[in-house]
This record gives sequence, C-alpha cells and structure tokens, in this order.
Amino acid sequence: MGTDIHEHYRKIRKILVVILVLNWAVALAKIIYGLSSRCESMAADGFHSLSDGASNIVGLIGIHFACQPVDKDHPYGHRKYETFFSLGIAALLFILAFNLAKGSIQRFNNPDVARVNIESFIIMLGTMAVNFWVMNYERKKGKLLQSDILTSDAMHTKGDIFTSISVIISLIVIKMGFPVIDHIATIIISLFIAHAGYEIMKQGQAVLCDTAAILDVKQITDIVLRIKGVKTCHKIRSRGRIDDIYIDLHVQVDPDMHIDNAHRISYRIEEAIKSEIPGIADVVVHMEPKED
Repeated sequence: MGTDIHEHYRKIRKILVVILVLNWAVALAKIIYGLSSRCESMAADGFHSLSDGASNIVGLIGIHFACQPVDKDHPYGHRKYETFFSLGIAALLFILAFNLAKGSIQRFNNPDVARVNIESFIIMLGTMAVNFWVMNYERKKGKLLQSDILTSDAMHTKGDIFTSISVIISLIVIKMGFPVIDHIATIIISLFIAHAGYEIMKQGQAVLCDTAAILDVKQITDIVLRIKGVKTCHKIRSRGRIDDIYIDLHVQVDPDMHIDNAHRISYRIEEAIKSEIPGIADVVVHMEPKED
C-alpha cells in the first residue's frame, strides 16, 4: 500500500514540475513585456501566471507530506495534507487579487499610456495557447490520479485563460485610444483570480470539514442488501477525499446468528463496497440484532 501511494504521488510530482516550468516561462514573458511597454493588465496577467508557479511549489510541498506512510499519530494516513495545502493556493489567489485591484484603483485617475503593438498580441496569444494546453493536461491527469492539487491547479490555470482574453480585449481598446481600459481590465482580472480562489477553498473545506463524500447512500444500501444474511442497513456515513473515502454503517442481522458468521458478513460487506465504489479506503460495519 505504501509503495502504491509513493508511486501515485511520484506521478503527481512529475506533472507539477513540468507545469511549474511552463507557468514561469509564460509568466516571465508577460511580466517583462508588460512592464517594458507600461501595459498594467499584461503585467497583472503575468503575475497571475507567476502565482500559478507559486501554487505548484505549494503543491509539491503538500505532496511531500501527503505521501508519508501511516504512523502512530496519523492512523488514517497523511493524504489530507494535499487538500490542506490546496487551501494555500486559494490564499495566494486572494492576496494576489486584492493587491492587483488595490493598485489599479489607486492609479485609476492617472493612467499610464501603454505601448500596444503586434508583439503584444503575439505574446498574449502564444502564452494563452500554452495555458490552454496546461489546463487540459492537468485536468485530465487530476481526474485520472484523483488529485486535489492537480484539479485545483487546473482551475487556477483556467482563470489564466479568461484573464488573458480580457487582456487581449483591453489591448484592442487601448489601441483605439482609451488607456483607462487597462486599469479596468486589471480589476476584472483580479475578480477572476478571486473567483478561482473561492472555488478551490469551497472544494477543500468540504473535505476538511468531513462533508459527505458519497451523497447517494442508496448505492451503498443496494450493495449491502445483496449480501446473504443482511436484514437491513442504516446510519450510513461517509467522509474524506474522493480517492480516500471512509464509510461507516450499521447492519442488522438475525439475533441468533453466531459471531463468526456475523464477522464473515461484515468482511463480505467491506469487500463488496470496495470493489464496486472507487476510492474507498476503509469500511467500518457495526452489527446489530434485527428484532421482530
């Protein structure tokens, strides 16, 4: 089991390193050209991409802790560390959104005239194409590996694409002679960034606050009632990440059943649930006598 977890996180770590390099290459291109051309919205978009790289580093740190084996102090393992560190990504996004909006509002009455030319559009379209590839690649790998870090980071990159579109639109309007649009676009970008942070935070808190991992309890009931010897099942609860779900439930059996038979039934229930529902880490079955 420990080897499987380490291999799982080794794959995620490799993906994050590749994405980190691409994110920072995109960020530097937009920041350097945005600052040199006095285009605030392009530089802001670059800092957004730079925060993508920072979130990759946060993800790598989270994975380091998440792949640690079960120990005395952590009998359920360390996998929630990945979810916990994904909240760090959300915090970075909120801070970045606030600072960008604040700076843009302060310069609103005295806008700089940005220099817009064909190179501006080439850089924005090129970096947006890279972001689009990164988003799809990371989203697919996040679903395949059931990784909170990869999924939340893909959402972050999706925000980059929308902000890049708003920058391209602002470049066109600035070229038409309306420099104040640069600051308006920066404020819009900050809202996109804040929304991405909110979505990540909402997803992470659901895991850390033990929100039900499986909402369709009938699915579990149907599996349990197919086991020979089971009369009824109730008090079904679930929690955890999508790849690390814990279930506990109460099962009623014949009151005259021997403890050995009851134990065998609980084992069959656990095996059946694990085989039919992906991501189940543990099933606790509480046996009760079914009184007439």
